[in-house]
Amino acid sequence: MSIEHPFIPYQPKRHSAIEMQQRAREFFLEMDERRSVRYFSDEPIPEGVLEHIIATAGTAPSGAHKQPWFFALVTNPGIKHQIRLAAEAEEKKNYDERFTPEWKEDLAPFGTDAVKAYIDVAPALIVVFKESYRVHQEEKKKNYYVNESVGIAAGMLITAIHHAGLVTLTHTPNPMKFLNEILDRPQNETPILLMPVGFPSDDCKVPKIQRKRLDEIMRVY
Repeated sequence: MSIEHPFIPYQPKRHSAIEMQQRAREFFLEMDERRSVRYFSDEPIPEGVLEHIIATAGTAPSGAHKQPWFFALVTNPGIKHQIRLAAEAEEKKNYDERFTPEWKEDLAPFGTDAVKAYIDVAPALIVVFKESYRVHQEEKKKNYYVNESVGIAAGMLITAIHHAGLVTLTHTPNPMKFLNEILDRPQNETPILLMPVGFPSDDCKVPKIQRKRLDEIMRVY
């Protein structure tokens, strides 16, 4: 430890064994209800909710604490529509030219296509950018473990959205550089997720799926 890089005391709140078991189980049950949604209501989101959700994502760990992420919060209807048109154009190319037959077969149970009406309907979009490198005084500076860091932040973002009582979808139109142009983001940032956020519509439906059992995704060593 040095004066230039000081440390401060840290003692997070502790819980009893019973409380820990209860909290872990209750949080799992809450998150087990999370689903990806494509049917949104245009009902407004209460003030301050999205800002706290994004702030939560910003608490994620990152390589050398460089925090290589940026979250564009889009609520302007005109900008949302621009994004929809550009996303649909890329998705049409995907379905017409880029997706393999196997890929289309795997997507079939989810009923997806190139039409992304929810981008217009959802009251907000959150676009997640990864910062491949930093620019300081016109000089490139390295970021570390960018994909891993931003992936963790995105997971925390999704968790915070669900915890607040909202729904979202991790939409990944590819390529997505149109988002840099529409949102006027610098070239050192790469968009990785386009997420509509809001309440589900009254007629919302989701595919009937089954998650893997715990013994399929975990082994004790």
